[in-house]
Amino acid sequence: MLLLRIFNKQPFLIAEIGVNFYDIAKKEGISDMDAAKLMIDEAKRCGVDAVKFQSYKAETIVSRNSQDYWDLSEEQIVSQFEMFKKFDKFGVDEYRELAEYCKKVGIMFMSTPFDFESADYLDEFMDVYKISSSDLTNIPFIKYVASKNKPILLSTGAATMKEIKDAVNAIEDVSLVDIAIMHCVLSYPTAYEDANLLMIKDLVNSFPNYEIGYSDHTKPDVNMVVLTTAYNYGATILEKHFTLDKSLSGNDHYHAMDPSDVYKFKKNVVFLSKINGRINKQPLICESSARKEARRSIVAKTDIKKGEVISKSKITFKRPGTGIPPADLDNVIGKTAAKDICEDTLIDFEMLE
Repeated sequence: MLLLRIFNKQPFLIAEIGVNFYDIAKKEGISDMDAAKLMIDEAKRCGVDAVKFQSYKAETIVSRNSQDYWDLSEEQIVSQFEMFKKFDKFGVDEYRELAEYCKKVGIMFMSTPFDFESADYLDEFMDVYKISSSDLTNIPFIKYVASKNKPILLSTGAATMKEIKDAVNAIEDVSLVDIAIMHCVLSYPTAYEDANLLMIKDLVNSFPNYEIGYSDHTKPDVNMVVLTTAYNYGATILEKHFTLDKSLSGNDHYHAMDPSDVYKFKKNVVFLSKINGRINKQPLICESSARKEARRSIVAKTDIKKGEVISKSKITFKRPGTGIPPADLDNVIGKTAAKDICEDTLIDFEMLE
């Protein structure tokens, strides 16, 4: 089976604006819509490939009694319902406007649907769906989204391998869409020691016919090593929360990347491309002189008179490698010197008979 790519470039970087634009609006003293567009502009400017929002209503995503599971030092709201209610002002009209704006500025629009209604209205103006880790076992919803017959990014935070396979099978029960399986750790923020980026390699090996990605919830390190390593381990689609101010309070700012982080990551990717090179082991042009000068040849250890039989005691191995290589020793030992050979001379076959 041929591995199909959902996007036509690697890596494909998704900036998850999510609901961060509400806090940016408050900080800048502008409307929520203007803040969302400002963040789209900044994502485009620093070279992001797609922006992603979150589409839901609090009443359809969580019961009113559900408690928090995030870092209360960053997000003081203790009820999940209260938090989702704070950030559920946008609906179909607003997301349609943002999708049109993304098309205008030349960046892909995405939004994760968290209910059937948002899955329906997003279908009008969205080309790729994202299934949240929180919905990985929501098989009826997964099948409903898959019935839209558009590529799906499937996040796998907190999942067992069986749960991932069940979700993939659910998609393929109703559709032939391309699927990208996204490694993710469902912990906000994810401690570096919990990132488990080697799981990306496990997914690559376990799902060889599917594209593999990574949704990152760690705090951005100074050199963007986490995201860069994920790409180097085989994650071709990379997603990370995005903000214009990491110092803002709130659930998704402190572990988000900002434009300067994006620049660092893209610089890393260019450097990786330079150092990764070709996959098949072979001598390189830059090694051509070293192949001659740094390797060893069979050399006369003592003076050898014409007619003497070449024995191991009469030879040694020295640089440069322009004579007979030590690997051909068996073709030299036992031969007779056809001429006098001075000590420290590279032996060649014309000297032998």
